[in-house]
Amino acid sequence: MMQMVTTLGGGARVDVEFGPFRVRTDQPPHAGGEASAPTPFATFLASIGACAGIYALSFCRTRGLPVEGLQIVQTMDTDRVTGMVRAIHLDIHLPPGFPEKYRDALIRAVEQCTIKKHLEVPPRFEITTRAAVRAAG
Repeated sequence: MMQMVTTLGGGARVDVEFGPFRVRTDQPPHAGGEASAPTPFATFLASIGACAGIYALSFCRTRGLPVEGLQIVQTMDTDRVTGMVRAIHLDIHLPPGFPEKYRDALIRAVEQCTIKKHLEVPPRFEITTRAAVRAAG
């Protein structure tokens, strides 16, 4: 089981550590933060594009296709009332000379993104509390 430890870093900063990595997040000034890092939600959204990029990169590398200049531009449609994201658009910008015959297959590869698949069948959340144990002394 993978473990990630979230710590409160002061102000509105919240950091998550797992393995040798630390992901820093913060809030904008209007929400009490210093904007020293992306918000947790922006980090989540960025992970979708990063995941799609990994699948695009793998697809191209295994076929010897060019990747220089390949970009995935991500935009979101957000409900103005609830603020919830209604749709996520991934627009793959292909490098010059990218073979037409691979376009549909590249889309199918990107659709295999692990994060996208988890959003389609979301996990169940189980939230509990645990009291800290005081040291004797």
